[in-house]
Amino acid sequence: MNSIKHITNALNDLDKEVEAILADMSLPMNEKDNRMLPLLQQKRVLKQTLEDLNYLKNNPPKLNQACGISKYRDDK
Repeated sequence: MNSIKHITNALNDLDKEVEAILADMSLPMNEKDNRMLPLLQQKRVLKQTLEDLNYLKNNPPKLNQACGISKYRDDK
């Protein structure tokens, strides 16, 4: 699945952006927090999407049947 590859690449890019923000010593901590928050939120959504896609790849739904993702998900 190309989408899995693209999401994995996006997650890696987000990790690099977060690391760059953390390494920037010229930024005060509150500015780092402000810059990282949206990146970490994006990362959380992408991780969940990746988990869902992997589940569907390994457990394809039958014709005219719900995918069943909600059964395996442990939403917190």
